[in-house]
Amino acid sequence: MNFQQLRIIREAVRRDFNLTEVANALYTSQSGVSKHIKDLEDELGIELFVRRGKRLTGLTDPGKEMVSVVERMLLDALNIKRLAEQFSNRDVGQLTIVTTHTQARYALPEVVAKFKAAFPRVHLALHQGSPKEIVAMLRSGEADIGVATEALDSEADLVSFPWYEWHHAVIVPRDHPLAGAGSATLEQLADYPLITYHEGFTGRSRIDRAFADAGLTPDIVMSALDADVIKTYVELGLGVGIVASMAWHPKKDEGLALLDGKDIFPANTTRIAVRRGHYLRGFAYRFIEFCAADLTEAVVRAALEPGKDELALD
Repeated sequence: MNFQQLRIIREAVRRDFNLTEVANALYTSQSGVSKHIKDLEDELGIELFVRRGKRLTGLTDPGKEMVSVVERMLLDALNIKRLAEQFSNRDVGQLTIVTTHTQARYALPEVVAKFKAAFPRVHLALHQGSPKEIVAMLRSGEADIGVATEALDSEADLVSFPWYEWHHAVIVPRDHPLAGAGSATLEQLADYPLITYHEGFTGRSRIDRAFADAGLTPDIVMSALDADVIKTYVELGLGVGIVASMAWHPKKDEGLALLDGKDIFPANTTRIAVRRGHYLRGFAYRFIEFCAADLTEAVVRAALEPGKDELALD
């Protein structure tokens, strides 16, 4: 048994058992992948994959059991490397953050600037993705820290910490009938075409729930992944916008009026998450602390200990 065989098992699951994609991901040949799989099955004396002809279509029962072990072994191997790097080069390395557009654009710039000033020799890689993609990158070890409003608090293999609360706000063109009102009701908003976030992004589920609880059906004519797109189409007069309140800037958005949404939409909580068992280098803990001063290394380490319940951190 060797690490290449374990990587092949993991990649086969990730690539939906397409051996061509597995080979490309691991920079090897498809025939080499097939041989590694056969050698491992021969060594173990069991079949790990369900086959249809020469194609792999899924995992056998022992294969399903083995995948979680493989994930842990590969994660621990990566942790050993990170551990060595931590003690040989404390302030040199790479930190990978994965987050949504809203957090990358409005919440993280100040934190990133502070981190880069403190750790100039650490390469900070900032990836944008959907909440599902964020969870996947944390699980695979591709990312060290995830930041999002959705998904992070419902995964058993992740530990998440509340960072800050925010509300949605309503934006309209300056000449709109609602401009200058200061606030709006759900009933008023239901009378206009609405432009807001795509489902699964930036608290969209809470917007939908607010209308549903009020017995209203909103006319959402357009959805987008980020607030800049929403603001553009609101300025064109195509609808009333619902965005994260921090996305509106009085100087940059002079053509738009902001209406408070605190009384009609529930609060949202942006969370910081790491995977259980993922070794964090010292500068990763510092990044989290730059986000929230109370999330010290001691607090995060304690939450990552086996048996700890992250919900107690709320």
